[in-house]
Amino acid sequence: MIRDLLDANLDGQVIDQDHSEYEKRRRVWNATADRRPAVIVRASSVADIQRTVQVAAEHGALLAVRGGGHSIPGLSTCDDGIVLDLSLMNAVTVDNAAQRAMVMGGALLGDLDKAGASAGLVVPAGVVSHTGAAGLTLGGGMGWLSRRFGLTIDCLLAANIVTADGKAREISADAEPDLFWAIRGGGGNFGVVTSFTFKMHPLGPVLVGRWLYPLAEAATVLRGLRELAASASRELTVGFVLTTDGLRITVCWSGSPDLAESAIAPFGTLGRPESVAIGGVTFLELQQLSDERMAWDRRYYAKGGFLKEIDDAAIERMVDSIGSAPSADAEFYFMQLGGAVRDVNDDATAYTGRLAGYYWIVESGWDRAEDDVKFLGWSRGAAGRLAEVSMKGNYVNEQGDIDKDIARAAYGEQKYDRLARLKARYDPNNLFRLNQNIEPKP
Repeated sequence: MIRDLLDANLDGQVIDQDHSEYEKRRRVWNATADRRPAVIVRASSVADIQRTVQVAAEHGALLAVRGGGHSIPGLSTCDDGIVLDLSLMNAVTVDNAAQRAMVMGGALLGDLDKAGASAGLVVPAGVVSHTGAAGLTLGGGMGWLSRRFGLTIDCLLAANIVTADGKAREISADAEPDLFWAIRGGGGNFGVVTSFTFKMHPLGPVLVGRWLYPLAEAATVLRGLRELAASASRELTVGFVLTTDGLRITVCWSGSPDLAESAIAPFGTLGRPESVAIGGVTFLELQQLSDERMAWDRRYYAKGGFLKEIDDAAIERMVDSIGSAPSADAEFYFMQLGGAVRDVNDDATAYTGRLAGYYWIVESGWDRAEDDVKFLGWSRGAAGRLAEVSMKGNYVNEQGDIDKDIARAAYGEQKYDRLARLKARYDPNNLFRLNQNIEPKP
């Protein structure tokens, strides 16, 4: 019945379980999310989205919204419900003179990166180019340029969203400012964002240095990295990955080319690196460095948090935990924050984490279902140990587990209460619940 209601009223494509493309279209990035929706709606217009939302609401159908399909716990798909797939609505339009981008809800980060590249314009975003721009933005969005230009949401000027009543709304700091506040960090709890308008920033080539240090030197090198990073300008961002193969440090410099080599060179003197790679790259190349490591069709788990600094307690836990990792595909990943991220008042957006010095993720990727217990067990244990010495809170985009406490912990009591009241206003029946869910509170 739901298929009939949708099929007769949509410009896009409705795919049920008998359709020849069903198996292809039901797949999402994380292979652990092996689910079978009743129908997949490939929307091609805002009207398609409105109709799908209305049908789901009227018939009490489970509704999953899919942009890039990168949700770690598989929240962009479901069993037996409706998947609203935005991948056909992936256009990105750049106004070079105004330095703005209009990004449709189904666009990937790579689409946005490429659209701005010819004009040397960027939006600070994530670090995997096949991530959906919508999901990343709604959670906050952080990456190599966040210390210089802020979070992705700090560049968001306006958005168009379809709420649970099927209404299409234009929102900004001036138009429905409460809802605009909520979507900047509140995830997909408030509707389907059909387009975003971003402020863009000029950027030339960047210099990237990469060093692999032996695992035996990890603790010493991390202490040295901590000191160097503490005094770094916001044009420099440090990231690292700790695996059984060693400690790989990546440093990105986006400032003056005249200062580039002197800014990154000290990170190669923290120990005895086994390999070194230094070179100028385009922003597009930088954004694709992690694409293969986070490829589709593998099984993934991740859990993240925030640290004020990489203190000795954190180093001790990481080095101790990595020794029992099941393979080099199980890792600690760190990204330096601060700089422009901290310039914005914490109350200005729903996102919480602006006072952190670093964002961390324990993440694992593997290929066989029979290895689930091994990788999940190590990942949850390692993340739990690091969480013990971390700041309160988390980042909703990087949580592989789902429970009612994750959203509350992400926002803190005061913000969560505000979000819950806004949820009651815009989605009182919790239609948009396949997310790190904020329950409506009258």
